Amino acid sequence: MTLPVTSDGQSPHPFARGKFAALVEWWGPRPWSQIAAILGIAALLLWFGLNVAASLQRAGITPGFGFLFRSANFQIGESTLAFQAGDTYLRAIAVGIVNTLKVAVAGCVLATALGVAIGIGGLSANPILGGLVRFYIEAIRNTPLLLQLFFWIALARNLPGPKQAPGGAGFYLSNRGIFVPALTSASGWLVPVAVVAGLGLAAIVASRFLSRGRGLVWLAAVALSALALSALGVGLDIAHLQGFNIRGGMSLSPEFAALLTALTVKFSASIAEIVRAGILSVPVGQREAARALGLNDWQILRLVVLPQALRVIVPLITSSFLDLAKDSSLAVAIGYPDLVSILNTTANTTGQAIEAVFIMTVSFLALNLSVAALMNRYNTRVALRGQVKR
Repeated sequence: MTLPVTSDGQSPHPFARGKFAALVEWWGPRPWSQIAAILGIAALLLWFGLNVAASLQRAGITPGFGFLFRSANFQIGESTLAFQAGDTYLRAIAVGIVNTLKVAVAGCVLATALGVAIGIGGLSANPILGGLVRFYIEAIRNTPLLLQLFFWIALARNLPGPKQAPGGAGFYLSNRGIFVPALTSASGWLVPVAVVAGLGLAAIVASRFLSRGRGLVWLAAVALSALALSALGVGLDIAHLQGFNIRGGMSLSPEFAALLTALTVKFSASIAEIVRAGILSVPVGQREAARALGLNDWQILRLVVLPQALRVIVPLITSSFLDLAKDSSLAVAIGYPDLVSILNTTANTTGQAIEAVFIMTVSFLALNLSVAALMNRYNTRVALRGQVKR
């Protein structure tokens, strides 16, 4: 019996068909080379592991995560969670995670809003506006983020003092930070609950009105949010100048403001290009048909163009969100106490560098996978039926 031959003149493997076909396809025509490569990599990893274990033993460092429950004898300059020297390393790391999430979420929201506005402005027929947008995008995208970060922190630290700080109506820019109005309540936990309740109620009303095509949606949503906040006893604390300092409101440190500004500006340029490309991907005939129905330019953009452009925009903007979350680790360069900064301090004070790097890796991996999962879920909602597998 003569075995069939392949295109290169060789006889196929005896198990090339049947229940072993998938295994043969994975190993390839020369399985022993694959096995040797796997054994070599395993031996190399084992050698690294033994070398690390011996080095830790010589240094008197016990591997493990028991250090998380020891006291951290350092202070964190800025924290959303309450923290003081003497709390556990676990709480210090939690503060770093919250600080990272705060700047990442705020950066994604602000970069998206600014990027959409710039992307739409870049399509303007006005040559001056189009030229300014093109210059902004090219200048920002071709400048390193770290350089932009140094520029913004230098600018923030050289702002006038509180007495000469520009601003008013609760907003001030000073070298001690940016001061904005803040929500306050006698019970601290009521503030986030009230915000969520107000935004949820506003979203429900807005969605119902939008589905019916009625106007004044956002005005009604804002009014309902204000009523919900007032009903829950939440007030507004306005920043004001008192003596040689600014009191009240919410203070954003120069480091946080510089980091947030740098991330927003940097990724708004990328998002602007994505939005511009998404809008241009919509066929011109769609706009002409909408204009023939009597819709104005704003209605065409909101009701016809953007819903179709989202199918192109969302997958690309997800990548920008992931890059923004990872690039927030550059905060260590300007002294903002994010996760990377706190874990660096933890590794220096405890000697548990391997564990610190592991926690850092797992934290950023979980953050990026969560963002990707949320954006992919949203992408399935805006994609054409049958184009994205659920």
